[in-house]
Amino acid sequence: MRGVVFDGTRAEVVDDLEVRAPGPGEVLVAVAAAGLCHSDLSVIDGTIPFPPPVVLGHEGAGVVEAVGAGVVHVAPGDHVALSTIANCGTCGECHRGRPTMCRKAIGTPDQPFTRGGKPVYQFAANSSFAERTIVKGVQAVKIPDDIPLTSAALIGCAVVTGVGAALNRAKVDRGDSVVVIGTGGIGLNVLQGARIAGAGVIVAVDANPEKEAVARRFGATHFFGSTEGVREVLPHGADHAFECVGRVELVREAVDLLDRHGQAVLLGMPGAKDEASFVVASMFLDKSILGCRYGSSRPQRDFALYADLYRAGHLLLDELVTATYPVEDFAAAVADAEAGRVARGVLTF
Repeated sequence: MRGVVFDGTRAEVVDDLEVRAPGPGEVLVAVAAAGLCHSDLSVIDGTIPFPPPVVLGHEGAGVVEAVGAGVVHVAPGDHVALSTIANCGTCGECHRGRPTMCRKAIGTPDQPFTRGGKPVYQFAANSSFAERTIVKGVQAVKIPDDIPLTSAALIGCAVVTGVGAALNRAKVDRGDSVVVIGTGGIGLNVLQGARIAGAGVIVAVDANPEKEAVARRFGATHFFGSTEGVREVLPHGADHAFECVGRVELVREAVDLLDRHGQAVLLGMPGAKDEASFVVASMFLDKSILGCRYGSSRPQRDFALYADLYRAGHLLLDELVTATYPVEDFAAAVADAEAGRVARGVLTF
């Protein structure tokens, strides 16, 4: 079968992958669509260290092909969106409603694939850049059949991370002021998460002026090319500032933009050893700096919620998909993503 494999030097589309049958508690999914996220590119450029060879992809949707023993919540033929959180469901964190903190979800990567008889790793417990993939049952979230799979794929990363950061981690409230730095796939979803929450002023910041129209469509009330303009709208600062780029200097700017009792939420992925700085004295006005893993989500609950919001016309999914590419055009999809020409490019099988 076809898939995108990174061998430690370069990523290429191959056609000789094999995947094993699902074991107990597992689901075999025929992937229909997978979004290309910058986290996949970060594996290729080394920002996210990961052992090769590995099948990339972590934002996908498809149709259940087979289930292992004990899986009862999905069945062959069901449409599913795939979560990257392979939580155990039995530990203290899972029972506290914090599956993103499950330590077993961040364990040793599995090798359900083979190529030429040699094992191949799975990225983010997902590997949606393959025609078929194996996931734990908890990662397969049933969705209505009337949601296009090219749109549903984005629920599993961009949507759950961005919208979840606004609703679950920051808990944006009605009338709050929000600044979103970076309007890629994650930033756009923070914008619409803030809009859904009822935020008052929602400021988008992006160096690319061509992103203003789409930022406003997703919820921005104002748009600036740099953070220097934000004080024109929010002279006292923002209740929430989200850094969605992954640059340490922008982390500092997010912190500096906060009003009293404000919170900066970090979503961008800088280098593994990068450090950021801030003025410590400024934090004694009850300001906070928050990390956020996977939108602080509960995938089985949140994916269903986002599907309902989409069907009700409140959550934009189709509008996130700027372009679709057959998997063979992976290189073109990467080029468009790196050039900032797409909100989200989606690979199809």
